[in-house]
Amino acid sequence: MKAREHQFVVCICNEENPASLELRKLYQVIPDGKAAKLHLLRIIDESGEDYLYPEGYFVPVKLPQAAGRAVLRAAQ
Repeated sequence: MKAREHQFVVCICNEENPASLELRKLYQVIPDGKAAKLHLLRIIDESGEDYLYPEGYFVPVKLPQAAGRAVLRAAQ
């Protein structure tokens, strides 16, 4: 069974949430099918909690597995 692949995005807009999102920062996406239908992403933001943000605030990035694991370890 394949391990769950984590999804990451880079913030490109934080006009309405400058305290919660940093421009050019990498964020982890939490899968949320209902939010996706509304064009929202569930992101672990600067508070360490997950919140919904417009998908237009982010650009998806594909990291090599080792880099993704390193990012997740650093966030703990």
